[in-house]
Amino acid sequence: MPRATRRSTALTAAALTGALALTGCGSDKDGTSDKAKLTDTRTVTDADGRSVHVPRNPRKVVTLSEPTLDAALALGVHPIGATAGRGQQGVSTYLADKAGSAETVASVAEPDLEKLAALKPDLILLDETVGAKRVVDKLESIAPTVLTAKLNEDWKKAFTATADALNKKSAARSWLTGFDGDVAAAKKRLGTEKDAVTSVVRWQNGAPSVVGKGRGHVGSTLAALGLRRPADQRGESAGHSEPVSLEKLSTIDGDWLFFGALGDRAAGEKAYGEAKKVANFTKLKAEKAGHVVVIEGSAWNSSGGPIAARTVLDDVTGALAK
Repeated sequence: MPRATRRSTALTAAALTGALALTGCGSDKDGTSDKAKLTDTRTVTDADGRSVHVPRNPRKVVTLSEPTLDAALALGVHPIGATAGRGQQGVSTYLADKAGSAETVASVAEPDLEKLAALKPDLILLDETVGAKRVVDKLESIAPTVLTAKLNEDWKKAFTATADALNKKSAARSWLTGFDGDVAAAKKRLGTEKDAVTSVVRWQNGAPSVVGKGRGHVGSTLAALGLRRPADQRGESAGHSEPVSLEKLSTIDGDWLFFGALGDRAAGEKAYGEAKKVANFTKLKAEKAGHVVVIEGSAWNSSGGPIAARTVLDDVTGALAK
């Protein structure tokens, strides 16, 4: 090729490269073109109404709340970073086996931004059940951040929103269809227990607290089964749990008492042993009938999610269904 022709070709190529850069189709430091990146991302609207560009197929997900961790694991996504369970040092015990090697980078109160950033996530998920909601701007400087749900959001809606951020809405719909079918089947098997009064408490520091009121994964699952709650466990909760004084121990009674602690079933069994030493506990109708069911407290006391709801359904079905 003549030298003049080679020079002309080189100039043309340089001009084309410059034009691509000016139109936003260049490459960044990792060699990935902006056009390719746009193809590999999608836009979701989060619970605050923000449009967030997220990876189409995220590979390094961090979940900063129990519901987002629960939802991700239910969908087959294994986060590299997660939050500690409520009142626990590590991931909630009911999720620990599924969470595997996920590093704990947050508590319910706040995230450890330095540890989180070191993981180099490509997507961060959280909701208003955790203190991390106050530092979304800082989280966004680390990776695309999606607030999946407001406080006290219906767990099914929150699950679907998390699935959307993970590009797995179809899988979430299938999961919910299966769950609803199992609830309907369990309801038919309740027989004489079909309208039983079911109490749910957490035993902590020598006294009970009511949990699972309202529309959360506990309250909604019990309601879907047609089960009733004691008078003091109806309506919405003033907080995550409501302490009950030992002088009013009778208010936690019912046909069945689902009893747990913050932690696994073993922690619940230990707490149950302590409760039976408290005056009047042995006088409860549920205790006399042998209807106190020790539960996986970390699931029942969690902020909710599909796996937690499934745990509630399985525990209730195992105790009441024929």
